[in-house]
Amino acid sequence: MNKVYSFALDAIRDIPDGATLMLGGFGLCGIPENSIKALVQTGVKNLTCISNNAGVDDFGLGLLLKTRQINKMISSYVGENAEFERQLLQGELEVDLVPQGTLATRIQMAAMGIPAFYTPAGYGTEIATGKETREFNHKMYLMEHALHADYAIVKAWKGDRLGNLVFRKTTRNFSTSMAKAGTITIAEVEELVEPGALDPDHVHVAGIYVHRIFQGSHYEKRIERKTIHIESK
Repeated sequence: MNKVYSFALDAIRDIPDGATLMLGGFGLCGIPENSIKALVQTGVKNLTCISNNAGVDDFGLGLLLKTRQINKMISSYVGENAEFERQLLQGELEVDLVPQGTLATRIQMAAMGIPAFYTPAGYGTEIATGKETREFNHKMYLMEHALHADYAIVKAWKGDRLGNLVFRKTTRNFSTSMAKAGTITIAEVEELVEPGALDPDHVHVAGIYVHRIFQGSHYEKRIERKTIHIESK
């Protein structure tokens, strides 16, 4: 089975309206930049996007928010995106805010085939509304369901033609779990190599989980910088 695609657009072209997508990334690190730009090109709409964050206004998922292609966001942190805030406050975007650890575990459970789990995070808050609760060892827990996606889209440092992936540092973030939780997993890589070129001990995601792979280009690799506002006297 040939998993290699020449371009991002070819790899994501069949994603339909209304699909649920998982997209790797932590802050601005490890975002599948080429795939997101290709989604903008296709004009696919009514997407549900599962991602730790929503990018910024002109980068990452912020591009899909700007073109109104996202119908619902399932995220942990969205504080750097003004357009996200505007759509949320205007009731134009459905948002499910999930504690970061809970989000990661819900994805991991889907990858492991476990339908639900109990966590103390969120008990006694709005997050608990409508959810089953149970007491264990005199402590209350919420039941959270695993998160699945029609497509998982991740960005890795290196990959081979069989789909084996290697990430660098923080870019691993949610991506290793997402790659195992999508019905179809699409990986873009900075460098595509031949089978056997990767040290098996360094592979973070085995090729059996990856259905499509392509070599990306023109990565911005943005980083977040601390900004301090000094008030004038």
